[in-house]
Amino acid sequence: MTTKADRAVNRTGVYLAVLQLVFTLGWTTYLIYLPKLCADVGIAPSTVILILMMDQGIFTVTDTAMGMAADRIASLVGRLGVFVGVLAAISCAAFVALPYVAGTGPGAKFWLIVLIVIWSVTSSALRAPPLTLLGKYRAQPSVPFLAALAMLGYGIAGAVSPYLAVVLRDHDARLPFVLSGAVLLLTALAFSGIERRVAVEVQPERLAVPAKRLGAVPMFLIASMVLLSLGYQLHFNINSVPFYLRFAGADNLQWLMPVFWIGFNIAMFPASIVVKHRGGLIVMGAAGLLGAFAIIAAEIAGSLNVLIVAQFMAGAAWGCMLMSAVSAALAIGETGAEGKVTGLVFSALALATFARMAAVAGGLQKIPDYAPLVHWAPVACWSVAGAGLLVIAASRLQRGVKSA
Repeated sequence: MTTKADRAVNRTGVYLAVLQLVFTLGWTTYLIYLPKLCADVGIAPSTVILILMMDQGIFTVTDTAMGMAADRIASLVGRLGVFVGVLAAISCAAFVALPYVAGTGPGAKFWLIVLIVIWSVTSSALRAPPLTLLGKYRAQPSVPFLAALAMLGYGIAGAVSPYLAVVLRDHDARLPFVLSGAVLLLTALAFSGIERRVAVEVQPERLAVPAKRLGAVPMFLIASMVLLSLGYQLHFNINSVPFYLRFAGADNLQWLMPVFWIGFNIAMFPASIVVKHRGGLIVMGAAGLLGAFAIIAAEIAGSLNVLIVAQFMAGAAWGCMLMSAVSAALAIGETGAEGKVTGLVFSALALATFARMAAVAGGLQKIPDYAPLVHWAPVACWSVAGAGLLVIAASRLQRGVKSA
């Protein structure tokens, strides 16, 4: 029977899905228009990739910092919502101002970069800190389902991004930025009320004091997440387009690329049931190995249909990995470090994105000697990390059996 506390936490999961959806669509809008904004102020096209790398470098640091701050602030009911709301207001204001400042011409080059930095730093408050709410006020068995629900917004945004790029590319930037910023701000401001309501309805015991140091398992989880994220970045953002172009024209990519995200969204929920009973590490490991086989199938696919199935399976594997990683991070409740570990998961994603952008900026995939490395690196990343996670999960299970 569903209790009042369960309903409260479930509503929080839906809210987090909406927040991730709106935030990721805003990031997509930024990616679509950044080259034009830079051109308006006289920044060379070759510099755009460096600005995006700067963003990811900032995220790598601030995602963890925001998660650590959330651990400390969350002990006071209502303060986490205020913290997120204030930084969201600053972030959205900087975001909305971008096209208006760029429209003033070359004299605004410095101020455009300043606004991008402010937006990058403050937007980290919209990733790990809201998810921390699930770790602080949750019934432990519900965490995997809620993590899947929260990541659903991320997956839906990934699926619709190709269509968004087609729709927005010929429109003025100001209206999309204003709409994205306004919707995101309203969603973020709702967090304070949601936090208070969940705290009252769940009525948790005294929250754990944040741990000063993380144990070996959380650190191994983060190291594995770096490898898994790098495999995703190289496979989806570099290798997938050439795969599809073997069998289809460029005008069909907007319909084919979302196949990966369809698999991502569908697989998370049944996988959350396994995580509930077996833990996040074992699902991450198994998904890593299955995803590696899916990438191999995509590499050797002899027809478009086979490639579509392989991409669907690769997306399903990545969905299971990401959902399980968030679940595992939020499950570290006995240390009070849910925010820190969740922040580190997002930092791992940002670091992998930075590495992929650096590879693209250096033209690594175009150098004949390194092209095979870029093609097969995702297989290595997912299989090595997957095998390692399964070993750790088996070791923990064996210790649990012995102690029992």
